[in-house]
Amino acid sequence: MFRRRGSATVAGERVAAPDALTLDGVSRSYRRGTVALEALELAVPRGRFLAVMGPSGSGKSTLLQCAAGLDRPSSGTVRIGDVDIGSLNEAALTRLRRERVGFVFQAHNLVPSLSVGENVALPLLLGGTADDGRVALGLAEVGLGDRADDRPTELSGGQQQRVAIARALVTRPEVIFADEPTGALDPGTAHDVLTLLRRAVDRDGHTVVMVTHDPTAAAWADEALFLADGRIATRLANPEPTQVHGIMRNLGRRAA
Repeated sequence: MFRRRGSATVAGERVAAPDALTLDGVSRSYRRGTVALEALELAVPRGRFLAVMGPSGSGKSTLLQCAAGLDRPSSGTVRIGDVDIGSLNEAALTRLRRERVGFVFQAHNLVPSLSVGENVALPLLLGGTADDGRVALGLAEVGLGDRADDRPTELSGGQQQRVAIARALVTRPEVIFADEPTGALDPGTAHDVLTLLRRAVDRDGHTVVMVTHDPTAAAWADEALFLADGRIATRLANPEPTQVHGIMRNLGRRAA
């Protein structure tokens, strides 16, 4: 089992816990010489909400996939907490993703044959544990405590995304990776989903890394990171929609 480490005591002094996510010189190349990421350096502290943005083809989805252990970089090191995920075999990497990482995708990725409650419980069940109380609490936290026995198809798109967030949080992960979580939602529903992600950071201390193309969604983050040609083009603390829109417009012109 992986252990989540907080601060430690060494020779009577408190030692800060490692960052939630670290990318050290991470590059990712594909056949025919396509470079998606190039020598990327990134450290995301615990309890931080980071939005990742950039024009199409800038490398933002590749960054998320490598950071989450869904793809292996061509070179460099990715760490979740103090674990170098490149050193793990497939079984250990699967266990790390299940126990220490949460995922929220635009398409929800719920299992239609399972009930809402069973979908939320799935990471726990795959890990060989069952905790009905945690599942019930998770659904109550996203406002769906009375829908545990329903099927995903009986829910709206926004409700399905809230189920996906409850599932992502049920293992109390160190990092939640969200890939365009509001991309298919209307503004009001998107606001509800972003409120849940923001609360996961502010109240519960989770770390969220969110890929988005939406300046309004990015404004919920503590920082926006902008990619261009597989590299970090700029970073913006406390982003505002108008600022984000201006940076994205300039990056789009460079990419054209």
